[in-house]
Amino acid sequence: MIQIYHNPRCGKSRNCLAFIDQTKQEYEIIPYLTDTPGFNGLKELLEKLNLDPIQLVRVKEAIWTENYKGKNLSNDEIIQAMADHPILIERPIVIKDGKAIIGRDLDLVASFLD
Repeated sequence: MIQIYHNPRCGKSRNCLAFIDQTKQEYEIIPYLTDTPGFNGLKELLEKLNLDPIQLVRVKEAIWTENYKGKNLSNDEIIQAMADHPILIERPIVIKDGKAIIGRDLDLVASFLD
């Protein structure tokens, strides 16, 4: 089954969810801001995404710029920052068959879901 890490206040996330809905495929919404994946969940997610932790961070978020920007952080520290502040996690994230993508580009989502 498809899973989507979704933030209903984000336009890109809403567009991705609407696109997935149109495919008529079964999916599960993960409201990651309230159902936070935690440190270990984020490590697993990063493996599925095949990304370095910093690539999943929304570096323009105020929490990042005020607390973490310019610091020399380890990967674990970056993951912990996202676990502590899930608003820092890039969205939406689409998961299918043990792999994941950041679903901001609907053409990419379409080819991923095929």
